[in-house]
Amino acid sequence: MHIAHLVRLTSAVAVALLCGVTPAQAQTYPTKPIRMLVGFPPGGPTDVVGRIIADKLGEQFGQPVVVENRPGAAGNIAAEQVAKAAPDGYTVLYASNAIAISPGLYAKLGFDPVKDLIPVTEAGTGSLVFVVHPSVPVNTVQEFIDYAKARPGQLNYASSGSGTITHLAAVMFSQRTGLQTQHVPYKGSAPSLVDIVAGRVQFLMGAINTAVPFIKEGKLRALAVTGLKRSPALPDVKTLDESGLSGFEAANWQGVFVPAGTPAPIVARLNAEFVKAVRSPELKPKLAQQDMEPTGPSVDAFGAAFRDELARWTKLAKEAGIKAE
Repeated sequence: MHIAHLVRLTSAVAVALLCGVTPAQAQTYPTKPIRMLVGFPPGGPTDVVGRIIADKLGEQFGQPVVVENRPGAAGNIAAEQVAKAAPDGYTVLYASNAIAISPGLYAKLGFDPVKDLIPVTEAGTGSLVFVVHPSVPVNTVQEFIDYAKARPGQLNYASSGSGTITHLAAVMFSQRTGLQTQHVPYKGSAPSLVDIVAGRVQFLMGAINTAVPFIKEGKLRALAVTGLKRSPALPDVKTLDESGLSGFEAANWQGVFVPAGTPAPIVARLNAEFVKAVRSPELKPKLAQQDMEPTGPSVDAFGAAFRDELARWTKLAKEAGIKAE
């Protein structure tokens, strides 16, 4: 054998060893703690559910899954950090569906959600709740529409950030009903709730799990939920579909992503473990308390659904002329 050929062969084997991960190696993964980045502040709906799942994953893997909060820019800061991380399965992104909304809103992102990230699975899906401050004298969606139409441009709505589902759901609602409303973005669900409870803004399409305590205390009034079926957490609250806006749906899903280039066996292992966790008997009731219905699709199915969501929200943002910057 020629030396040159031997060198090429040795190099090829080295590259294969460096880049390739066999299914057997994926079974031994992980051999150290996994970092799970969340792009929102502690205590918000994405963080709360992410930590519940991380604890269960730690048990399953026999290695800690450490949640790190990297809030800002509707989750884009965390997403960019994961997109640029080593593709070895030790840095994962736990994202809200803001990751499917932001590309249609931000003129410049530091990453490409399709090229730089691999969708692993959807953890679960839930609804938002349409709440008003009690000072707004309405009890139904139609009453709100009539009240807002009589006050064009005077009603402000909070969101957990430009480019989040809480922002776009309110845009979609205003578009469907022909209302002129003003957007006030916050850095997460918690601060947006603080200000609506204080009466600084009039309405919010917010995460159900964080809004329910305020609804029960009478500090907020729930008019509707944004899913196509009622929420178990608020069974007496109608859907927007039932309230006269046929087909209105703004689901609040959460999902898992890893850097592009992560070996397929590791992606498959992460998918299997996340699905096992969210569907486990221990987690189902905990997720239900957070108004999350566990899902856990395959890598391919989640990838297809993610691309559909990207297209849907990019179209809405373009039609509404919305920019986050």
